[in-house]
Amino acid sequence: MALSERLNTPVSTGELERRWTAVRTAMQKEKIDVLLMQNNNDHMGGYVKYFTDMPATNGYPNTVVFPRDDEMTVVCQGPFGGSEATAQGDQSWRGVKRLLTTPSYASAHYTKDYDPELAATALEPFAKATIGILGTYQMSFALVDYVKRKFPNARIVDASEMVDRIKVIKSPEELELVKRAALMQDGAMRAAFAAVKPGMRDVEVAAVAQLYSQTHGSENGIYLCASMPLGKPSKFSNRHLQNRVIQKGDQIALLVEDNGPGGMYTELGRSCVVGKVPQAMKDELAFCMEARRMTLDLLKPGASCKDIWDAFNTFMSKNGRPAEARLYCHGQGYDLVERPLVRHDEPMMIEKNMNIVVHPTYIHAGYLNWLCDNYIIGGNGPGDRLHQFPEEVVEVG
Repeated sequence: MALSERLNTPVSTGELERRWTAVRTAMQKEKIDVLLMQNNNDHMGGYVKYFTDMPATNGYPNTVVFPRDDEMTVVCQGPFGGSEATAQGDQSWRGVKRLLTTPSYASAHYTKDYDPELAATALEPFAKATIGILGTYQMSFALVDYVKRKFPNARIVDASEMVDRIKVIKSPEELELVKRAALMQDGAMRAAFAAVKPGMRDVEVAAVAQLYSQTHGSENGIYLCASMPLGKPSKFSNRHLQNRVIQKGDQIALLVEDNGPGGMYTELGRSCVVGKVPQAMKDELAFCMEARRMTLDLLKPGASCKDIWDAFNTFMSKNGRPAEARLYCHGQGYDLVERPLVRHDEPMMIEKNMNIVVHPTYIHAGYLNWLCDNYIIGGNGPGDRLHQFPEEVVEVG
């Protein structure tokens, strides 16, 4: 059956089937009978997208019940009592036998049980079985609380680690989508920097990048931007803090971190200067690239994330630069930030066919210094940089 013409760059049904088979094999091994997941956005909503190729958006929860031996049931936004047998013609929801709808809203607390009640109808056969839950950090308390009360004889386990280890390894089809996202972001950065001129606000620069991305297949993401006088560095920020008016001589830092056609995330970060780039700023960019190279040399299959984090911070401290205290290197996929997180608390090792972004970012010597690019991990480490945008501070205006 042909897929709906309304779908934006769907993955193949064969790719979905590959994922389902891999997860069901793992479920069999771990003696898990059914998975329960819920996401409400497509920034950090990768589980629902991974299983259904449909994003959760706008704070509306999409709840998915994934049995080991049957097709899925999905609960999402819609009219009271909505129920569709999706196998009868709607190819937007592949692998889903029932689509149940309800008009619930997180801002109306009394609707908290609407989605869980519908999910429970699909979980009823598993009342005394093992239920694996995914993404407990984003899953609502209301859902988990309801399921535990409704099925007191079920064994409930966190299956996130099991699925994460499958999801982070990209298939050939997924890798192509990752590459398309990176090339799209190259175009967005070029368009944004070409538009920069004194008198614009930071938000207008970010809007140029967003427009380019969304007209080339992107659906969502973040566009962080900040202008600043040279010698007075600042962090780049979200829209609420993008009201500053750009002046001649300013540095402008722009991060384009959005998903590409098909929903895979990469991120590209660069700076431009409205005028001439000081030599000291070029020199600091060269050091930033050296710090990145040190990291890339360590990103080999089997490497420990903690060891890479410790080595990076030792390198930065020895060279008089600030140590990283948040996150400078991590995986990406359907989540804007996907495991592994390259830092001291990540148990996952680096593996082949992970999509990893490296973005050393720090304030030093009067400048915000950084660059940000994605790499695919090969058998001996990272391959070539996916982004093609020049590794330089761009002179504009």
